[in-house]
Amino acid sequence: MAPLLLLFLLTLLPAAAYLCCVRRHTGSAGAVLHRRQPGRAEAKGRSPPRDPWAPRLCGSGLRLFVHVANTAFGQICLLPLLIRLNNFSLMRSLDIHEDPTFIPEVAAEVTEDKSEAKSTLDIIEQLKDARSDSASNGFSFKGIKDYLDCYRSGKLTPSQVAKNIIAMLEDCDKSTPPLRAIVQWDQEQIMLMAEASTARYRNKCTLSYLDGIPVCLKEEFKVVPYHQRVGTVYLGTEPETEDATVTKKLREAGAIIIGVSNMHELGTGTTGCNPNRYHKIPRNPYKPNHFTGGSSSGSAAAVAAGLCPVAIGTDGGGSVRIPASFCGVVGLKGTFGRISSHGSLPLSYSTVSVGPICTSVADAAIVYSILAEPDPLYPYGLKQPKATLSGMCAPDLKGLKLGVDWTFFKACDAEVLSICEKAVEHLQSLGASVVEVSLPEMEEVRVAHVICILSEMRDFLQPDFNKHFHEMNLDTRANLALASQFTALDYITANRQRTRSMRFLREIFTTVNCILTPAVASTAPRIYESDLLTGSSDSSFTVRSMRFMQLGNFTGIPGLVVPIGYSTAGLPISFQVMAKWWDEAVLLRIGLKLEQFRYQTKKPSIYYDILA
Repeated sequence: MAPLLLLFLLTLLPAAAYLCCVRRHTGSAGAVLHRRQPGRAEAKGRSPPRDPWAPRLCGSGLRLFVHVANTAFGQICLLPLLIRLNNFSLMRSLDIHEDPTFIPEVAAEVTEDKSEAKSTLDIIEQLKDARSDSASNGFSFKGIKDYLDCYRSGKLTPSQVAKNIIAMLEDCDKSTPPLRAIVQWDQEQIMLMAEASTARYRNKCTLSYLDGIPVCLKEEFKVVPYHQRVGTVYLGTEPETEDATVTKKLREAGAIIIGVSNMHELGTGTTGCNPNRYHKIPRNPYKPNHFTGGSSSGSAAAVAAGLCPVAIGTDGGGSVRIPASFCGVVGLKGTFGRISSHGSLPLSYSTVSVGPICTSVADAAIVYSILAEPDPLYPYGLKQPKATLSGMCAPDLKGLKLGVDWTFFKACDAEVLSICEKAVEHLQSLGASVVEVSLPEMEEVRVAHVICILSEMRDFLQPDFNKHFHEMNLDTRANLALASQFTALDYITANRQRTRSMRFLREIFTTVNCILTPAVASTAPRIYESDLLTGSSDSSFTVRSMRFMQLGNFTGIPGLVVPIGYSTAGLPISFQVMAKWWDEAVLLRIGLKLEQFRYQTKKPSIYYDILA
């Protein structure tokens, strides 16, 4: 037996020597590169988006995969195979000559200076009045208007509301299973802000429409005096002494910050699955045995559960819009740079936007109008146009052209597609015209976005990956191991693709006002027992959940998701509207009409009525 083995090894030795020491490894004369004509979309026939291949891993299987993925064998053999199987090597076969766009910042269009017929304050007042007229019988979420009515009538004070919230926070931590929406809160801090707001209402000198309104912020933001852990166990070892810009603006508006919310560790996933000791898995208020979506998981859960009508998240691959969709509330991702990210961890500098998660489109408009402005501490969006709500309260949608790429639109579950198609018909019935458009090179967008966000995260987290590897969740280690496969050439080519995709969108927005898609291709996935202990890694689900999100993050255009119905299992289904850069007003206008489409709002299984 030994001689045969020796003979076999001697036979292999020349081949190994040739491959390692003789054969060229840096390229091949026979390699085929597909040339892309500058400014012209690929002319080949359109096909539906492909579903990636990757098994769902958890428990010991996930542990084994993470271990192997970070070994030499994993980096040289296993992960390159997965890269090819899921087409993440696509950029390596493209020859793109456009200069790369590393930051999707777009100059505002020069338009005639037309004074708005109504000021933003007048529009907000009209929105508040309209909400009371259209409130349906049965359950409805308590929004900003409900809180303001209580305060102004004297029925409740911010201090009384704060006491209710503190009682509810104590209760939801003790419930089975725990909600785990808010992971850090401080009774003294909440009462200080509430008492100051109560005094302002007493003296009739309130600061804004957010005065006395409970809000929470994703743990990714700096919020005094909490720990900026960003979903980890190793970051934020000391309490923060300085606020992020959005935190500061909320304080200046008089909001009551009830704490910081749970999140997928380091924003690396779209389920919200975070089993570490400081966080645990937040529960979907509609179905507690289902995920909330992520990475702004706790923010969406807090709003859907009634703990606060407003939460702030960040969105690099749908991280505001996916959890808002899964939890049946409204999520807005503004234009890249519209709302300052200063004071949040810069995990991916070219894809992330800050946005609100709210109970209604009207509430999202109020929060947007307060937060959206240039910030000298944040380098992007400094030359943005003034944020307005112009035309938001128009009685219909006449004159608007809504773009739909039906091949792309239909790449979702049948249950999601059915209700989303009816939502399009509803918008048509209000006077809008639907125009069929082609969103070119969406597979390239999918791959390029993944390369950009993972490469930027891997770069920023390099010191953590070295020093705190064993303190990270297993799925985080798996994603960062995958990110190690991408090269400088991948990243540059991906950003060349960004230039192309942004140009295609400019052309599309000359013919339509917005682009319509389902929000997420499926409803919220189920939580399994093993997820509670080790977490899970489901790359196939991650890609599907980001399908309709990536275009907005990659190119910087704004997007709004609005709940429009429920699956047969009772899980929320949402619809997405995207518009050209800086045109959030048209999103909000269409969003208001989408809210009318949902004939009934179902009450979540976990819901706290703070104003009762």
